[in-house]
Amino acid sequence: MDTLTRPSGGPLARLAGWAQRHRWLAVALWALVLIGVTFTSQLAGSAFHDDNSLPGTESQQVVDLLKNTAQSGASAQIVLKADNGLGTQRAAIGHMLENVRSLPHVRSVTGPFETLSPDGRIGYATVTFDAASTDLPYDDIVKFADTAKQAGPVEVALAGDPIKRISESGGPAEGVGLLAALVVLVFLFRSLLAAGLPVLTAVFAVGSTLGVITVVSHFVDIASYTSPLMMLVGFGVGVDYALLIFSRYRAEILAGFDREAAARRALDTAGRSVLFAGTTVIIALLGLLALGLGGLRGVALSVALTVLMTMLASVTLLPALLSLFGKRLERGIRRHAVRREHGKAWRRLADGVQRRPLAPLAIGLIALIGLSVPAAGMRLGFADASTDPAGSTTRQAYDLLAEGFGPGFTGPLAIVSEDGDPVALQRKLASTPGIARVLPPMGPTVLAFPATSPQDAATADLVTRLRTEVLPSLPGHYLVGGSVAAATDFAGAVADRLPLFVLVVVGLSALLLMVVFRSILIPLKAALLNLLSIGASLGVMTLVFGDGWFGAQPGPIEAFVPVMIFAIVFGLSMDYEVFLVSRMHEEWRRTGDARRAVREGLASTGAVITAAGAIMVLVFGAFLLDPSRMLAQFGLGLAVAVLLDALVIRCLVVPAIMRLLGARAWWLPAWLDRRLPHFALEP
Repeated sequence: MDTLTRPSGGPLARLAGWAQRHRWLAVALWALVLIGVTFTSQLAGSAFHDDNSLPGTESQQVVDLLKNTAQSGASAQIVLKADNGLGTQRAAIGHMLENVRSLPHVRSVTGPFETLSPDGRIGYATVTFDAASTDLPYDDIVKFADTAKQAGPVEVALAGDPIKRISESGGPAEGVGLLAALVVLVFLFRSLLAAGLPVLTAVFAVGSTLGVITVVSHFVDIASYTSPLMMLVGFGVGVDYALLIFSRYRAEILAGFDREAAARRALDTAGRSVLFAGTTVIIALLGLLALGLGGLRGVALSVALTVLMTMLASVTLLPALLSLFGKRLERGIRRHAVRREHGKAWRRLADGVQRRPLAPLAIGLIALIGLSVPAAGMRLGFADASTDPAGSTTRQAYDLLAEGFGPGFTGPLAIVSEDGDPVALQRKLASTPGIARVLPPMGPTVLAFPATSPQDAATADLVTRLRTEVLPSLPGHYLVGGSVAAATDFAGAVADRLPLFVLVVVGLSALLLMVVFRSILIPLKAALLNLLSIGASLGVMTLVFGDGWFGAQPGPIEAFVPVMIFAIVFGLSMDYEVFLVSRMHEEWRRTGDARRAVREGLASTGAVITAAGAIMVLVFGAFLLDPSRMLAQFGLGLAVAVLLDALVIRCLVVPAIMRLLGARAWWLPAWLDRRLPHFALEP
């Protein structure tokens, strides 16, 4: 029995031993961190800020020029409609506007009767505040919204950044995803206690990181969508990492090891895979820094920190919890232990794939490539009120303004004349197809309202046509700005810098795989298959949110979503590659039989990878319930990528490729083997 109790000697095994010996201290430290940062973040509040600036682009130059002439402070619009004409409700509207003027932080209010629609039924008042939206007290914004709606029989809707702040409400996505993950784990382990440990580990890690990022948002620009995205990724990888370690712990218990030795061996094997897999996710996220897009830096660092915290919780908090609940867990594990042939179905699948590897390989590749094709037609843009949930006041305001003033009213183009004639510019724009209305010049700036909505592809085409055909025909130099122009510039910047981003992420990840598995072909295979899974997820997202499949509102994909999905999915795909191939490598080193390595590797990890994939799909897919279109896009893209990766790639394509490669899969030139550092995932 000595061999079954002798602990492994790796650093992670020693860390597990420390966590077991000081289990109460480890749990207390994590609890103190969670409580401390949560309390501090509640006191400090958040200061998230969306920064879509792109220095050097044409649209950003327009923003910088207009910023010098614009008043500081947030603004909001009170949109009013009366079917019998707003003029018949002057008294009620005037009384409401006087009340608004007397509110705290309101600097000025313009009347709606100077901005009436042609039929006189719709108008809007602009309210300017004396502070930025994030600096306005929440209660004062609520008071403003309540006061503005008191306009008698007049229909009122509100728009603007302050209104978005008080109307944003998260859906049940996080709770639904975690509950679904718990159900999967209960079915897997037949124990509520065993199922709860991975979830509890993820909650501690994500909760602690969320508090830290909330405080840091006061000092660093971090986008407003960072928190839900952190929870989306953190809960998915946190539950998965803890699940993989616990699964190995369970296997070691069933193999006859005592609880302490089983925990140490689990950390020394699955723990290494978790650290390596988490490192690839962090590398992929930090690769976003290579894009040079300021708005994504804070997001990338925040999500990378979340993954780092989940890794730390998996190798410190989880062993302590295993020690605390060890006796009860062991009884449950042994009581619900499956027979030794629990991997029989996966062995049959591996043997079936290896007998005729070309058929499953062809089926898998055709499916992945076919789903990737629609991604070629993806159109990028920025969300506006037209994509807000139906029934929200911001969506109602958008619809009223579009009804009264045309679909392009909410997305005007700002054309700035640097050394030309603004009057000639106005005349030229007024005669340009696709432009519905042009305002008189305001200094060097002319505002043009497209005939189509900001989300319409025709508006993006209009921006391109103005820059390449219309404005070059005028003497002088002109700049085109506005939200649609900014989205066009963002897409162009991403396209220009994407090759460097892909090279950094794919190159570093492939190099890490080469070091671990001492192979050239396995990293190449992993990189190509990961790229295919990303392409397929983006293709599905294009079909649903771009083309409007399954009842979704068609429109552009949020401009930064594809690159974020690339970074996250590439890292997560490497997770499953590491978990599966490391077990194959372990068997290959032990027997030297390539076919047996594939069979036993899939048999020992197939159930866990499938369960882990199911958990991620449920956690990510739950964000389709979120009212935010952007978060729903993230949820769908990540869920589809993980589903394809866990089922199609890991169960069919990888075993087929490994069979075709045979022993060549583990080939590495001797000269390269001598120069590469050594880092093994197996003790």
